[in-house]
Formats: sequence, C-alpha cells, structure tokens
Amino acid sequence: MKAVVLGTGGWGTALALVLFDNGHDVTLWSRTPAKAEEMARTRENPLLKGVPLPEGLTITGDLNCLNGADLVVSAPPSFAVRETGRKMAPYLRPETVLVTVSKGIERDTNLRMSQVLREATGDVCRVAALSGPSHAEEVGLRLPTACVAACPDREAARFVQDAFMSDCFRVYTSADIVGVELAAALKNVIALSCGICAGLGFQDNTKALLMTRAMAEITRLGEHLGGERRTFGGLAGMGDLIVTCTSMHSRNNRAGMLIGRGKSVQEAMEEVGAVVEGYYAAESVRQLADREGVEMPICRCAYEVLYQGRLARDVVPELMGRPGKDELLDAAWL
Repeated sequence: MKAVVLGTGGWGTALALVLFDNGHDVTLWSRTPAKAEEMARTRENPLLKGVPLPEGLTITGDLNCLNGADLVVSAPPSFAVRETGRKMAPYLRPETVLVTVSKGIERDTNLRMSQVLREATGDVCRVAALSGPSHAEEVGLRLPTACVAACPDREAARFVQDAFMSDCFRVYTSADIVGVELAAALKNVIALSCGICAGLGFQDNTKALLMTRAMAEITRLGEHLGGERRTFGGLAGMGDLIVTCTSMHSRNNRAGMLIGRGKSVQEAMEEVGAVVEGYYAAESVRQLADREGVEMPICRCAYEVLYQGRLARDVVPELMGRPGKDELLDAAWL
C-alpha cells in the first residue's frame, strides 16, 4: 500500500515509522523543503532524537508524492490543517482514505479536524481520525501503544486499523469520530491545567481531583455535541487524558508547569519551543461551552488564566468553594 504522511513533527514521523515497519511504501512530506532535505541527509528528525529513519523511508518536500496514495495521514498542527488540506486536495481520489492525527479545534470556526479537512478538500474522500494515549517519543521507540481509528464508515476505520496494527501498535475501531476528536482536543486544556497545578506545588491528590472532574466536564460537552459517553472513558478519552496530564513528554504539561511557577503564557510557550495545542483549544472550548450552555468551570478558569491574565493560584479557592453536589448524578462519563 502507498501511504503518505503530511507533517514532519514528532507524531507524523513516528506514525510514518509504524507504517514503514508494517511493510508499506511510505513517504514523509514536509512543507519546508530544506527540512525534508536535512532529514533525508541525516536520517533523523530533531523532534524525535535518537530514532533513526530507515533508508527506505522517502522524505520529500514535493506534494507530487501524493499521486496514487491509498492512505494519506494529515499530521500538521491544528492551525495548519486547513492550509494543508487545500494543498493536498488536487491529489486525492475518492478511494483514498484520509486520516487526521492532529489534536485540536479550529480557531473561530470551532470545527473538529476531520470537519476542517472535509471542507478544505471538497469532501472528495473518506476521512477518519486516529487518536489515543500515544507519545511520539515512545511510538518511535516501538514501545507498546494503543489508539482508536474512528470513522462513521466502518470499512474506512478498519482500513486504518489494518494499516497501522502491529506487535507494538494496537488499533481499535470506533464509529464515534465526534467523541474521539473532541476528547483529543479537550484533554490538552486539562494537561495544561495539571501542569499549572504541579507548578503551583500541588501534588497527587490535586491532580487526581482535577483530572477526574475535568473528565466530567469534557464528557458533558462532548455528549452534548454528539459524541458517545463511552468514548470518553476509553483510550481516546480517559487514556489520552492520563498520559498527557502525567508525562513530561507532554508539551501542554510542561508549559503549564512553567506558568504555575510564574512564567507568562508567552514565555512558557516559547520555552517549550513547540506548538502547545491546549492554549489554542482553551479558547475554542470556552466558545463552545458558552454557545451550547454547558457548564465547564475548570475549562473556564483555564481560559481566564491563559487569556485574561488571571493568577492561577486565585482560581483554586473558587473551584474548591463551589456548592456541594452528588458525584454520581453529576459525573457525566460514568
């Protein structure tokens, strides 16, 4: 099978390696030809240090690599998905399966990544989403990992499953692309919040509280927007939330820690040195919650800290002092 991965971030590169290890004809495309040339020469991605890129893996900056592709993986940052979709559109065929692995919500439109791609490409082919608890660094090292391939078209979901499934990369299928994509985007806001908690000096009890109650919020919004409740307790929901909130591999977690220690939001993102998706998602989540009338106090406070200059320590008494509730009646994800 001919597969093309668009985007030479750590995640796109790691997924290209999964496909290559499975015996597919794989091309990794960079929007910056100079970066493609450098990676082709050194056989390494600086964002995935210590993981060699095999000689048989083609690396290019030429979009003609999309000609005849059976599987196209869209892996740019969320803010670049629409532009990338427009660029790939002329090369797609109805029989191509396009899979998005970017975790975010488009700014202003509040569209999920699969919706953005369908608009940008003219809805010429089937679009699936692949998501789950999956740090690129660990996937690149071939450590056991599992994700969910989601698409309302079950055949397309199984096609993605078969393409990626291996001894170290397990893939489940789901028809709930809405829930899978929303879980992927919203958990980044919570990972930022968990990092802020750690930066403030709070420990395990606080992080467990935050993650659990945040999952109730995420599920409330996700189910309201058409996702299935069970999805948020699975790999794309709770699984991805756990790994992103607890690991220093997570850019969102690292940025949050810096903010909690007193850095400004911009200083924190610059120090992390890569895209912090949770920052962009926080604004979209706030817009969606307001539009749909869904109560999300943790995400609201995260937005106020990130965009309105509110001190992180000041929101803690507000959240802890909210009126008492029945946990089972209020926990949407149970």
